[in-house]
Amino acid sequence: MIKAIQERIRNYLDEQGYEGLDFIVERPKKRAFGHISTNLAMKLAPLLRKNPYQIAGELAETLFQNIQYLEKIEVIRPGFINFFFKAAYFQSLVEELLAAGADFQKPQLLKKEKIQVEFVSANPTGPLTIGHGRQAVLGDTVGRIFEWFGHEITREYYFNDAGRQMRLLGLSVYARYMNLFGYEAELPDDGYQGDYIIDIAKSIADKWSDKYLNQPENSLFTDFAAESVFKMIQTSLERLNIRHDVYYNEKDLYAEGKISEVLKILEEKNFTYQYDGAIWFKARFFGAEKDRVLVKSSGEPTYRLPDIAYHRQKLLRGFDRIIDLFGADHHATFPDVIAALQAMDLDSSKIQALIHQFVTLTKDGEKVKMSTRKATFVTLDELIDLVGADVVRYFYLMRGADSHLNFDISLAQKESDENPVFYLQYAHARMHNILVHSREKGIESFLEGDCSLLIEDEILEVLDIISEFGEIMETAARTLDPIHLINYLQKLATAFHRFYARHRVVSEDLELSKARLKFILAVKTIITNAMGILGIHTPDVM
Repeated sequence: MIKAIQERIRNYLDEQGYEGLDFIVERPKKRAFGHISTNLAMKLAPLLRKNPYQIAGELAETLFQNIQYLEKIEVIRPGFINFFFKAAYFQSLVEELLAAGADFQKPQLLKKEKIQVEFVSANPTGPLTIGHGRQAVLGDTVGRIFEWFGHEITREYYFNDAGRQMRLLGLSVYARYMNLFGYEAELPDDGYQGDYIIDIAKSIADKWSDKYLNQPENSLFTDFAAESVFKMIQTSLERLNIRHDVYYNEKDLYAEGKISEVLKILEEKNFTYQYDGAIWFKARFFGAEKDRVLVKSSGEPTYRLPDIAYHRQKLLRGFDRIIDLFGADHHATFPDVIAALQAMDLDSSKIQALIHQFVTLTKDGEKVKMSTRKATFVTLDELIDLVGADVVRYFYLMRGADSHLNFDISLAQKESDENPVFYLQYAHARMHNILVHSREKGIESFLEGDCSLLIEDEILEVLDIISEFGEIMETAARTLDPIHLINYLQKLATAFHRFYARHRVVSEDLELSKARLKFILAVKTIITNAMGILGIHTPDVM
């Protein structure tokens, strides 16, 4: 309905020569102000030089007549136009939803876009942390949202298995390998201390025995460790039903000459210069406070340079849209990357950064302490073991990406209505149980049920919420944030439980029972649809 009214307003504005006028059509928080409201009259007032209340009254009598399912229009000061719809509109949604299934309120796709979502992209130095977990779930769910609209999604993982971090990883594994054979060997400064290092060393010892003793520089330790850690990472992600389509190694940028190409292009366009033996990018030309070093005086590239080359390759690969996910502490170089792409005459407008805030674990009201390279951090796998994959996915999405997330383990472990995941899954299981047991009460089929019998306020409230689904999906896609779908599901489940507490579904009135069972199936369908987009299961039995 919102779209129909918006379209009518736009057509009117175009006819009157007011194209592009900013106006709002929204759902009021209070039902007393209608199902839909617009401020159009107040936006037109300065243009028409008339009282907005008078304009609203005139529009109500002309522009907004003959709208299907419209029950009445109210005009309130200073000039809001409020629309109220007949119960028949909400009742019609039951048939529409059951016929469309997973495509309910899916808009017609004008252009199928190739969209790349890059997320996680952790170097293979250790197990995924709870911070990686938030980015993993957020990135995967953003991809699922766009897939629902029909776009082609590429989930990509960018990594570097070379450099100082990887050298420290190899030396850490080497030290533990030596320890296994009774030799003293200390971990390097800033080395990795987790139990997984010992496990990797044991795997090397099991496979090659003492063949590599006293060989700290042997690349086997780094290569084997990187491969082992990467398998751990992939396994952790698969537990959350997350799989990447492409794994892009930073080393390929060097091997294929892409780093050199970037330097050559920037030099030819006079956006680099040499100073103190280093190569600098003229970032100030693009609004930065100071220029940036691309290649150090030692000849070693800074991390900005491969990032620039990687994003150049993304654009050259033909994506219509590129979405990069960053933690709040890892996005500092993004403006420099965009500036360098612009310097190379590439369309950086296709690239969008989605920055998420940190995660804090709490239990019984207390913060769970963690450290980085020490052995005291909580891994993503440990969190999944504690509360389950569905709960992990849902809790990671319970706050907007730009908000700090307190992950309450105590709440996540509860199997009660206090746990929002359980609350939703229980609603779905209850609906399934109602439908199954209706047959035991002699109702073999209810799909021919008469939806005009669905007149209770509680049912109409649920159907009103269902009518928002398409708008919610468009908002989630526009903002790149699944929180809108999370909030929608909680509102829907709350309204359903309110209905269920006040009305029997199956009663002695057979026709009413059929209509309500049909309604139940519709609600169950929309919950299954929405939870599926979030990557969360909807069990039939709890």
